[in-house]
Amino acid sequence: MPKKQAKSKYTADRGIPGAFEGETVTRRRFMVGTAHATGAIATSAILLPALGFALGPLFENHKVRWQPVGTPDEFPDDTYVPKVITYADGIGEAGKTTVYVRKRNPQLDTDRLPKGFESEQYVAISTRCMHLGCPVRYTEAAQRFICPCHGGVYDFQGKVDGGPPVRPLDRFYNRVRNGQVEIGPRYSVNRELKRFSPRNPGEPLDGIGGILYPSRPTIRRLDSLPQD
Repeated sequence: MPKKQAKSKYTADRGIPGAFEGETVTRRRFMVGTAHATGAIATSAILLPALGFALGPLFENHKVRWQPVGTPDEFPDDTYVPKVITYADGIGEAGKTTVYVRKRNPQLDTDRLPKGFESEQYVAISTRCMHLGCPVRYTEAAQRFICPCHGGVYDFQGKVDGGPPVRPLDRFYNRVRNGQVEIGPRYSVNRELKRFSPRNPGEPLDGIGGILYPSRPTIRRLDSLPQD
C-alpha cells in the first residue's frame, strides 16, 4: 500500500484560489482567527472583573473583633438601647453603625440558641433594612422598627411586620467579657430566627431563598461561630 503523501503547509501547493508562493495561512483564515481572538479578549475584559467581583468575597479574610458597648445593667429586656460600633475600619464615621441592644426575655425570646452560644444573654439587632439597606429606627411607643424610606416595619423581635422587607433584621453575636457586653460578627436570620451567615438586603432565607442565595463566608471568626 503506497505511503500517503503529507499535505503541504503552503497554500499554493494545495491549489487554494488566490494563494501566493510562500503563504502558509489563507487570508480568510487569518481574518477569522483575528476576529475570534479580538472577541475573546473583549469577552474576557467584561467577564473577568465581574467574576472577580462575584467570587472575591469567598477568598476575603476579615478579622472581626469584639467591641464593648456597655455594662450588663444598661440593657433592660423590655426595650432597646442604641449603641454605636465600628463596622468597617479606616473610613471614619462612614464605617460606624448603630446597633440596638436589649437583654433576652425568656418569655419572648424562645428561639433556639446555637451550640456554643447557649449562654448568650442579649439581643443585638442591626439597623440595616432588609429591603434595600436603608437605616431603620426603633420607635419605643410602638415597639416597632420603622424604615422611613419604603415603609418597612418590623416587630419588637425584628421580624417583618409590614412593607417590602424579605426577611427579619440582621443580628449580631454577643457575649459578656470582663463586665462588658461585647458585640461580635453580624449574622442573618429567617422568619423562625434560625441563624445564617450574613446575607445582603433583598435576599430571602425562607423556602427556596436559602438555595438561591447561598452562604458566602467571608469572616474569620475569633470563636467557633456556627455556620449554615
